Amino acid sequence: MKLFIKRLMKKLKVLTSFILTSLIAASPVFAQSADVSKVQNFITSIVQTLVLLAGALATVFFVWGGVSYITSSGNPEALEGAKKTIKYSALGLTICLAALVITNIVTQLAKSAFGG
Repeated sequence: MKLFIKRLMKKLKVLTSFILTSLIAASPVFAQSADVSKVQNFITSIVQTLVLLAGALATVFFVWGGVSYITSSGNPEALEGAKKTIKYSALGLTICLAALVITNIVTQLAKSAFGG
């Protein structure tokens, strides 16, 4: 098991370094446009995609916790684990929705400030 974790961590380090290198060595052509709406649309679409994925994941864990709660058969440890899963997935879903609302508020403020 330790060997598996070491290999996984090594792959994660390589992937992280690749992503950071590609972000640092990004072509400066993207920064030449002075159009704020393009940047705003790009950031908004990225945030909305991430919120969608995180919300879907939180929903899956919410369902998983519900099924675990139903099938715990009175086992106190399984019941507590299911309650924690439901609680933390609901918290994650709330954070995702709050992020979406905050993104929309910031977008509207940016449009009014920069003239969109």
